[in-house]
Amino acid sequence: MSDIDTRTPASATSTATPGPSGRLSRRSLFGLGGLFTLGAGATWALDRFVIEHAEVTSASTAWSSNDTSAAVTDETGTVSGLSYAGGNATVSITQHSSGSGSDTITWFVADILLSDATAVRTAFAEDTYGENIIENPSVIAADNGAVFAVNGDYYGFRDTGIVIRNGVAFRDAGARTGLALYGDGTLVPYDETATNADALVADGVWQTWSFGPSLLDQGVVIDGIDEVEVDTNFGNHSIQGNQPRTGIGMVEANHLVAVVVDGRSSGYSRGMTMTEFAALFADLGATVAYNLDGGGSSTMVFDDAVVNDPLGKGQERGTSDIIYVAG
Repeated sequence: MSDIDTRTPASATSTATPGPSGRLSRRSLFGLGGLFTLGAGATWALDRFVIEHAEVTSASTAWSSNDTSAAVTDETGTVSGLSYAGGNATVSITQHSSGSGSDTITWFVADILLSDATAVRTAFAEDTYGENIIENPSVIAADNGAVFAVNGDYYGFRDTGIVIRNGVAFRDAGARTGLALYGDGTLVPYDETATNADALVADGVWQTWSFGPSLLDQGVVIDGIDEVEVDTNFGNHSIQGNQPRTGIGMVEANHLVAVVVDGRSSGYSRGMTMTEFAALFADLGATVAYNLDGGGSSTMVFDDAVVNDPLGKGQERGTSDIIYVAG
């Protein structure tokens, strides 16, 4: 997706209470002057878009007490280059490129084989669920002992979508096409408005993400995805055109692929259209694929180092959550 700096909130309501620090997030660097030009709306914009709102602190304690997540145990694995082999998962990362000059595209593929789907975990920035709470993906990864990670869906920018993480439901506000990872290792796109978080957890859902669009239907690229918008409120850049991308897909149960595409860097990587991104997953043999947050958020981390080059600047941007495999 586009840089978070340009996003405008979809809703003026917020029922969360301010976080312990009450501080402005790094997103305030986007230029508070721009917000203050809103006049009477400036206070609302700051509250909804910039000021941290912590709803659940020490979120990981909810996961550790969850019966399903109790099945996940720390494991000793082996790192070799950009590969990891552990008890419940193996991860192998490869770098790819195509084109030349201004048409060059660079992307990274993580092939993930699971013996237990609950080895795919998620974590929140500052171990806190809420709005506008961010940390660099590599920091979240290090705090959670992740050997591999990618950015998630930036759930903390919006107040809609179903949020289930590590088997625990945090939000039940269906709004779009979501993606569910079940305990049997299958990825399933679903209509959030046709179900609810409790039903999904009862059905064995381990993780959900709410961004999109869904990219493949039984391995075939879905028509019209280049016209889809996410968070279509005023001031948003769309996810259309050549953009940095992050996505996750399934080849078969317990065989996942995560892809990060760099972009907005002429001569290194222009990014991909949504249809190109979907076709890439199809070429990898995926039957299901789903678009996560992109733009400056698109980050892949392995063994405490950032693998890709976000926006060609060698610098991460804070986000609200990651998807990871622990080492």
